[in-house]
Amino acid sequence: MSEKQKKATAYWKENVRYLFILLSIWFLVSFGAGILFKEALDAFQIGGFKLGFWFAQQGSIYVFVILIFVYVRLMNTLDKKYGYDD
Repeated sequence: MSEKQKKATAYWKENVRYLFILLSIWFLVSFGAGILFKEALDAFQIGGFKLGFWFAQQGSIYVFVILIFVYVRLMNTLDKKYGYDD
């Protein structure tokens, strides 16, 4: 395996790791907070709405948008690290 192939393999391995972590966070927020832990979260309120309802309707969308920006930043750093930032 050439040095270029090793670098590409390491790049994609790290990229997939970032994707797995970020998608796990999104799953926990959208499915976990919005469905599984809804009853426990409904004991709290944001702006007059129960927290479980808020996560199901708004919170998971906000977290998803934030995760997009986090992913872009991580990928820019990863591109620079492996020399793919042209």
